[in-house]
Amino acid sequence: MANSIAELFKQVFIRGSLLVAAIAVIGSVVGFLVAGMPGLVSALIGAGLTLLFVTLTAVSVYVGGKLPLGGFFGVVLGGWVLKLVGFIVLIGALKGADFISGPVLFFTLVASILGTLAIDSVLVLKARIPIDA
Repeated sequence: MANSIAELFKQVFIRGSLLVAAIAVIGSVVGFLVAGMPGLVSALIGAGLTLLFVTLTAVSVYVGGKLPLGGFFGVVLGGWVLKLVGFIVLIGALKGADFISGPVLFFTLVASILGTLAIDSVLVLKARIPIDA
């Protein structure tokens, strides 16, 4: 149970990374069995992309938390826009690539994103961080 913001973000990053690593391993095996080498590569790309986004989210909220409210929203919104544009550019660049299996990439991304959202939610709800009044 986190008792400080720094401890909370450390737990979010550690547990999120472990989940993404597990999904990368499982997704790679399943992807390879289903689609061969493109499935393995797609699972690794999906898990890596999720790890990058989880890290960017945690860093933007952590940095924004040290700023006044307007700065917080600016940093978090800026991080969100950066992730959205980066995702669109990356998916556009990978579209039609021979080394990608679309379904494996999609399901790896969905599993990783839903799993990390669940971890974030549970950790934040269980955190006991005092507020300044």
